[in-house]
Amino acid sequence: MSKRTPEQEMAVRTRRGFLALGLGAAAGIAGWELLRHGAEEDGLAAGFRRVQAFNERVTSGTLFRAGHLAPGFPVSRAEAPRANGDEGLTDDVEDDDWRLELTRYHESQAGSKLEMSDIRKLPKAEHVTEFKCIEGWSTVVHWGGARLADFTAAFAAGSERAQYVGLRTPNGEYYAGVDTPSALHPQTLLAYEMNGEPLSDEHGAPLRLVIPVKYGIKNLKRIGALTYTDMRPADYWAERGYDYYAGL
Repeated sequence: MSKRTPEQEMAVRTRRGFLALGLGAAAGIAGWELLRHGAEEDGLAAGFRRVQAFNERVTSGTLFRAGHLAPGFPVSRAEAPRANGDEGLTDDVEDDDWRLELTRYHESQAGSKLEMSDIRKLPKAEHVTEFKCIEGWSTVVHWGGARLADFTAAFAAGSERAQYVGLRTPNGEYYAGVDTPSALHPQTLLAYEMNGEPLSDEHGAPLRLVIPVKYGIKNLKRIGALTYTDMRPADYWAERGYDYYAGL
């Protein structure tokens, strides 16, 4: 067998490299098209949804810990975040007219309608944390309200066994689902104050969810109903292709 010259050997290897590169690119394009145009699950191509589900398992099972707190900041750093969307906020609600429909674990429908005075009787908690939007911006905000864990203990004892907490606005136009470990995180608040003042209408008055371990899409404004359930609740932005878990 004749030996190749160095130039011939280089040419053979170059052709092989280009061939391998071309096959790899073709496989990548085919995989991408399969991800994009495969059957959909909850408004997103099934391949992408499975990737999101894998990320959720890693994040919730490995990285999330109830004792791990979001970083705190001095009050002097606090600012008002962007209102950034009015889904579910088409109707103004006064404190005296507002009611929270509470469905406890294993209840088939709301068993109680609570008033703001009920929420304010709970121990008040405050923190100055970073509100992070999935669009890429963030703002340090000073929040005040009742811990959702304290609310659960006071008004829905035993509901901590549920897998999820579902929330929606009074008009039902905006809704979100949160895994219970995140909902009962010590920094998760049913907030009625922002930067030392009562919530404004555009920021979810009279009561909103503040959950620093999640992106802003889970921080539902103007809570009208709260449900403890083992069935994964409907989620407005997950139905539009975003990650359901939305954890930080």
